[in-house]
Amino acid sequence: MKQIIQIITVLILGSLLVQAGDPESRVFPLSKSKFTVVNKAGDEKVVDLSGQDYIVVSLREKGADGLAYAIDRDGVLWWAAVISSGAKGHETPSGIFPIWRKERFYMSKAHPDPRGINNMDFSLWFTHQGHAIHMGNDDAMSHGCIHVGRKGAESMFNWAQKDKTKVVITREHYLPFVYDDLKKAGYKENDQTPAHIKAYLKTMVPVAPNSGESHPSH
Repeated sequence: MKQIIQIITVLILGSLLVQAGDPESRVFPLSKSKFTVVNKAGDEKVVDLSGQDYIVVSLREKGADGLAYAIDRDGVLWWAAVISSGAKGHETPSGIFPIWRKERFYMSKAHPDPRGINNMDFSLWFTHQGHAIHMGNDDAMSHGCIHVGRKGAESMFNWAQKDKTKVVITREHYLPFVYDDLKKAGYKENDQTPAHIKAYLKTMVPVAPNSGESHPSH
C-alpha cells in the first residue's frame, strides 16, 4: 500500500527482423505487458514482458503521456512519475532495451554542467549511445535522456537490476492500460495534476485489465 501511495503522490506533484533494442524501431503497447515492435523496414515482432521487471517510458511528445511507469514481475504497477525527454533534433530513441549500466553519481561528459554539479545522478543507461533515465528537470527537454524528479529517479534506480530490468520507450499513450490500477489505488486528478495529463484524460478511453485490446492508434 505504501508503494501504491507513492504512485499517487508522484503523479499529482509532477508537472532479427525486429530487434527489441533497435533505436529506430517504433513500439506500440498492446496491453500492460505486451508490445508490438516495428522496425524501420516495417517488420513486426510482439514482445511479452510478463514475469519480468520493466519500466515503460511514454515520451514527452505529442501523442504520448510524458510519464514513466515501473512494473514488477508480478505485473504490479508500483511507481509512476512525470518525465521529460529529448528535444527536437535530440529525440529519444524508441525500442525495448535492457539496462546495461547503472551509476549513482555521474556528470555528463557530452553535456557537463558548467557549475561542476553532477547532472546525471541515478543513471540507468539503456543505449550505448548515452541515453539514460536519470535525475533531472522534468520540465526541461533533454539531449535524448529521460529526466525524472529525484523521488522517481532514486526509487527506480534502487529497484532496477543491470542486464535484467527492461526499458520500454514508446511514442504512444500507455496510460489507458494502467489507469485502472491507478484508480483502484485512489488516484484522482486535482489542481496540481500536470496540464498535459489533464488534457489527455478528457478524451482517454481506459483499457480494462486482461481485455486483450490493442492500442487504438495501432
